Amino acid sequence: MKQRIIDQLEKVRPLLQRDGGDVKFVSVSDDGVVKVELQGACAGCPGATMTLQNVIERLLKEEIMEVTSVINV
Repeated sequence: MKQRIIDQLEKVRPLLQRDGGDVKFVSVSDDGVVKVELQGACAGCPGATMTLQNVIERLLKEEIMEVTSVINV
């Protein structure tokens, strides 16, 4: 599952990088909680929570049924 998550994150990375940000995969738990680290402009952006939920979490849940949530660490 780890590699599938990383592959999906590669799909959103260009969107984030366009605005000076990035996302890094940290870990995934047995219960499907994915931990990522928002970097660059995304790290301090007021819209980071919305990006995390509406873009990253939604994509991962749609593509990988085992994913239950995504959190920024």
